[in-house]
Amino acid sequence: MKTLYKLSLIIASIFTAFNAFAQTAPKANITGIILDENKQPADYVTVVLLKASDSSVVKTAFTDQSGMFGFAISTKGEYFYKASNMGYKTIKSKVLSISDANQKIDFETAQLSTNTQTLKEVSVAVTKPLIERKMDKVVMNVSNSSIAVGSTALELLQKAPGVSVDQNDKISMLGKQGVLIQLDGKQTYMSSADVANLLRNMQSSEIETIELISNPSSKYDASGNSGIINIKTKKSKNGGTNGSANATAGYGKNFRGNAGLNLNHRTQKLNFFGNYNYGKTKRENLITIDRISNGAPDTYFMQAGVSVRKQNNNNFKAGLDYFIDKKNTIGVLVNGYFNRGTEAAATNTLIGPSFQKVDSSLISNSLQTTKYNNIAYNVNYKSVLDTAGSELSADLDYSKYNGNDGSDYENDYLFANGNRIRPINYIRNNTPSKIDIKAFKVDYNVSLSKTVKLEAGVKSSWVKTDNDLQAEEFINNNWQNDLRRSNQFVYDENVNAIYSNLNKQFKNTSIQLGLRIEQTNSKGNLITTNTVVERSYWDFFPTLFVQQNLSKNNQLGFSYSRRIDRPSYDALNPFVYYLDQYTYNKGNPFLNPQYTHNFEVSYTFMQKYMLSLGYSRVNDVITEVLLPDEAQKALYQTNANIAKNISYNANLNIPVQITKWWQTNNNLNVFYLSFEAPDLAGSPLKTGKTSFQFKSQQTFTIVSGFTGELSGSYESPLDYGTLSLKARYYIDAGLSKSLFNKKASLKLALSDVFNMSENNLSSAYPGLSYYVHQKNESQIGRISFTYRFGKNEIKPARRRATGTESEQGRMKN
Repeated sequence: MKTLYKLSLIIASIFTAFNAFAQTAPKANITGIILDENKQPADYVTVVLLKASDSSVVKTAFTDQSGMFGFAISTKGEYFYKASNMGYKTIKSKVLSISDANQKIDFETAQLSTNTQTLKEVSVAVTKPLIERKMDKVVMNVSNSSIAVGSTALELLQKAPGVSVDQNDKISMLGKQGVLIQLDGKQTYMSSADVANLLRNMQSSEIETIELISNPSSKYDASGNSGIINIKTKKSKNGGTNGSANATAGYGKNFRGNAGLNLNHRTQKLNFFGNYNYGKTKRENLITIDRISNGAPDTYFMQAGVSVRKQNNNNFKAGLDYFIDKKNTIGVLVNGYFNRGTEAAATNTLIGPSFQKVDSSLISNSLQTTKYNNIAYNVNYKSVLDTAGSELSADLDYSKYNGNDGSDYENDYLFANGNRIRPINYIRNNTPSKIDIKAFKVDYNVSLSKTVKLEAGVKSSWVKTDNDLQAEEFINNNWQNDLRRSNQFVYDENVNAIYSNLNKQFKNTSIQLGLRIEQTNSKGNLITTNTVVERSYWDFFPTLFVQQNLSKNNQLGFSYSRRIDRPSYDALNPFVYYLDQYTYNKGNPFLNPQYTHNFEVSYTFMQKYMLSLGYSRVNDVITEVLLPDEAQKALYQTNANIAKNISYNANLNIPVQITKWWQTNNNLNVFYLSFEAPDLAGSPLKTGKTSFQFKSQQTFTIVSGFTGELSGSYESPLDYGTLSLKARYYIDAGLSKSLFNKKASLKLALSDVFNMSENNLSSAYPGLSYYVHQKNESQIGRISFTYRFGKNEIKPARRRATGTESEQGRMKN
């Protein structure tokens, strides 16, 4: 109660300050409305206010979603405006005046008309570049890429500059793990494994752009030490009734395919939208592990296995926006998925006093079945408070997740001659899990003057996870509860946050100061053993951004932020999951959050050549580690807090237009990572290595409407925590052809053309010797067809971010 009381006082103080600021803000006294050729409100129309005496420019503004524009003017005189938009004739208004007796001007309503002038024998095609640099982020435009065809969101991320995905689907940006994944600005609140599963089930046909935000402002949740990756899904750009249908078929060693339908219908007051996508995949994974277990004498293990995963994924979204009036909109959104899958694995482990001599073996077979269901509800309200850009928005969210993993294991222990050492061991697990997420957030922004803008907001989230591991062993022809492994883990977490950003615009300089305050309450309860880990703490996260325009073609930027990463739900879950007797995974309920200081300097030349230099220091860094279990002569994977991690990085992006028909984008990321722990499972750890990633994409215009793409990636050897990773590389190719007057497109793609993509890693932990080789099914050919249909008369659905994006990034699907 004391915590809520303190928070309510802070919130009340902030909103009191907001109201005071809003009351002192200048009010617009020149207004008007612009309509398009169909007499519908036209947004993002450029409106220039001019003095009637000499036609000099006074101010520039853009129309909002209601077609309205406004200017705050204190000088008396006569004024007119010009309104322009691509494809339309420029509007020139009549002249009106401001005087002591008339302090307000209403230009009323004006209508755009299409520009019928044509350019003979000239064809101009405007295509967004693959990579765009914006003030606070790097944007990767993937919707028109032929290489992206038929890919999953996880596969697309591997093509983004500075981003890599390792053998366990851990996502890194600029060499650092701990990336916060958002969908349409929404935090996912799921574990890292579940986020990877979600992205693996999302098709490229759903994605418009990928935004890379290496140093987020205080408006964003403070989690994510290496920044935020925001995946924006496609929204209809047109109105009336319209949509698109797509289908993709792919084949490597196994078949995979997906199909989807997107629909949008908008009237003057209502907008309905929705989509459904179905995917079916089958993929194979090969893994070998050679390791030495220290002892007297040493024991050598040679493990080889193959697994085949089959999945059926269903994703859906449906929403409604109601436009109350020109300034107020309320909407509801429902989205979710229901996915099913199986994974069959067969592993043979040879055991002996050397790699050349075998005295026994373990043959393991397993079958895992998965069922994941998630449904999320959002209610959103937005109000445009004035024509100076002040807005208030609010979100209420509820999300419910249900999962069930069932696993059956068969372990057969044999002598070198094939005789059975003991009877076959049969065990099975059933792991039902539930996650409930509730959240609300309110965001407010106001223009205090022509050059000062204030943003502020509050957010609270409540998350409860309940995992029940029901382990059994087959003994005396009966399934009996395995008390060693059965357990129930319940985790509750509440995070309350307030933030504020103040932005000041000078002639050539922009400065933004921000502060986010978060208060966290968490409780982890391992019910069977009555082990409770409870925490409550406050954190302050300041941010600073400076943008300097040195000249028309030279911009310099600096940013600083402090961030936090709380342990993911699966990392806290202490359950033990066996691959076999000698290889297993377990969680760590005693993990602490990690804290990061991020610094970045960026330079942009001619709005397209980008260089950034960064430094970060992470304390109590949460890292995935592979460690020995001496008693069982086993190798296990877990997460641990290592004392610190220091990172330096330099990222360079260079697009080049080689000829009219050939353009290329090249990205080089060089970074140094060091990890240090005085005592990790009884031994000190200190690693450090300079590594780099290089990605290049070539785009060829063969003829009008027919393009080809070729991309490649190389990642040099890397040390990360206790893992030493070898180099990784691949090449992809694709073709794209527009059809039926650009209403349809046909795309062909081949990923990993030369079948080179694989993962190889060894130990960076002292005294531990192992080598892991992993090869996924990566060489896949795909063909995709997309058809767009419907009217193009009314504006599209608005894109909005709900309040549960951060929390859902920490679950399974």
